[in-house]
Amino acid sequence: MNNVKCECGHANPVGTVLCEACGNPLLEEIKQGDSPLDMRYEGAARRSQTYNKSIIDKVWNFFSSVKIAVYMIVIVLVASIVGTIFPQEVYIPVPKPASIFYEETYGFIGKIYYLLGFHNLFSSWWYVLLLLMIGISLVVCSLDRMIPLYKALKKQKVKHSINFLTRQRLKAEVSVPAEWGSKLDQLQGFLKKRRYDVRREGDSLLAEKGRFSRWGPYINHIGLIIFLIGALMRLVPGYYLDQYVWVKDGETKKVPETPYYVKSEGFTIDFYEKEDLPEGAGLDNLQGVIKQYQTKAVLYENVNAGLPGSEPKLQEVARHDIIVNHPLKYNDLQLFQSGQRPKAIAALNMTLVNEKTGDKIGKFKIDLYNPQSEYKINDTTTIKMLEYYPDFEFTKDKKPTTKSPNPDNPAFVLNVISPQTPNGEKAWLFLGSYLPAPGTENIFGYEFSMPDLTNITGLMVRKDKSLPVIYFGCFISMLGLVMGFYWQHRRIWIQTERSLVYVAGHTNKNWFGLKNEVLDVFKKASIPVSLVEHGKDGKKVD
Repeated sequence: MNNVKCECGHANPVGTVLCEACGNPLLEEIKQGDSPLDMRYEGAARRSQTYNKSIIDKVWNFFSSVKIAVYMIVIVLVASIVGTIFPQEVYIPVPKPASIFYEETYGFIGKIYYLLGFHNLFSSWWYVLLLLMIGISLVVCSLDRMIPLYKALKKQKVKHSINFLTRQRLKAEVSVPAEWGSKLDQLQGFLKKRRYDVRREGDSLLAEKGRFSRWGPYINHIGLIIFLIGALMRLVPGYYLDQYVWVKDGETKKVPETPYYVKSEGFTIDFYEKEDLPEGAGLDNLQGVIKQYQTKAVLYENVNAGLPGSEPKLQEVARHDIIVNHPLKYNDLQLFQSGQRPKAIAALNMTLVNEKTGDKIGKFKIDLYNPQSEYKINDTTTIKMLEYYPDFEFTKDKKPTTKSPNPDNPAFVLNVISPQTPNGEKAWLFLGSYLPAPGTENIFGYEFSMPDLTNITGLMVRKDKSLPVIYFGCFISMLGLVMGFYWQHRRIWIQTERSLVYVAGHTNKNWFGLKNEVLDVFKKASIPVSLVEHGKDGKKVD
């Protein structure tokens, strides 16, 4: 493509709106008008508005569109909202496949929710792809505008065409006053006192300050890009972990998705003594005002974690009393006190009884947190567990299910195989009662003894290596916002042509402040001037 030549003789790149040398409009439709010039990007040529032939051009133009970027952000926001209507797959409270859970729990809507992939939204390929596209759009939008803006600002000259000066939003024309040379020196000194960077050529000058504010939006974009990188880092294995683990007193349990094991040496709840409570607070009649929850925790590392098929070999690496807001920390891993189940039922102690004769066949114990599939009572009698529902309830269509993996309301389906029942004898077993299969009269029944009780602590497992990147991105983004909001790029042109002095001003915001500043400087130099301000539509602003 050939360059566009201006009346001043300067050759401008294709797509340039205002001449790089004199600022004169290059497009005929702009030349003919009298409205203020559009000073966005200083009229420099943007790649997206210049090239549109090759596939690379079309891809670049697609991602450089602010409208497309807004559409993608809206899609991500809507998808994120929909993704929070039902719990994500990782937070399903029951050990069931997602394809079954959503339909059983939420009906037809749940099935559609699962089929559309919203059950695993934030790590789904299309959601991640949208985030990547937004990141690419931020990069392309910034480069498409920042590079030509930088070149235009770097090349700006002191003298401009009269057409450029008279078509600024803020302008004035005055007759050349007496002793104009000394007056111009005074104006230059007053502008410097206001921290303007002043350049002068003969009887013309350009005063500029706050140019750095023009880079605020692009600094903000860089911060958002870093923030997106930090968010996407959470999808990399080992960078982010958000799990939950329940540990009984004395139990050593594996920390999910890590080579570590945690042991609870005891969970306790401390209560305030009556004398510790403030008088007149109305707490005297309350029983047991909780002071704190505490877990004596020991963290072990499995040194054989890297050896497939090997037995765990645990080595103690940390020991800490975990209380609320004071987690156990080791390297990047943190264990927070988050839940408690004091005096929870850990196991059911039962006896199998022949209800016909009253004979007690034998005792057995069901561990509610790790039930066996089979219990051998004696040489001839075996109990098989067919179904286990830790937190039993019925669905809307009267099917048995469990609300959570915690044994809050345990229920079982047991099958007794013995010489009297070679084909098995099924019965529903609930906490404290049992129920034979419908339409049958069972031979065997169950007696319940005192269950085993234990304290159980709930620990939130957190690891997030992406947080420093996310915080740094937020800081850079805020820095860009502050630069763009609290500073303005102000320019004042004073140019002498024959018997007239042309004054023009431009800023990216706060025209009222720039106007008062120009008037104040000319007033101090004792030069009467009447500034005219026009809006973007060309109409005069009062």
